[in-house]
Amino acid sequence: MIDETVYLGILYDYYGELLTAKQKEVFEAYYFENLTLQEIADEHNISKNAVHKTLMSMEEKLKYYEEKLGFYQKAEKIKECIKDEKLLKQVLDIL
Repeated sequence: MIDETVYLGILYDYYGELLTAKQKEVFEAYYFENLTLQEIADEHNISKNAVHKTLMSMEEKLKYYEEKLGFYQKAEKIKECIKDEKLLKQVLDIL
């Protein structure tokens, strides 16, 4: 089973553009820059609790998008079916 943090990063790659600019900033600060909730709160002049709620909301949204659209699961199935690396890359680039 894939690590939750890695999974959320993958979902962000697929669905991040569906989030607001502020949500993306908070997500990237926490998951990609490894900032603490307090550091993000200070940077954005919001409470630590607001950062936490924002992250929880985004995680739910990303999982909801995947549940409804299934891009990650479809890409994984394609990877299982296509063994030719060059062809696989071409197909995944299309997605």
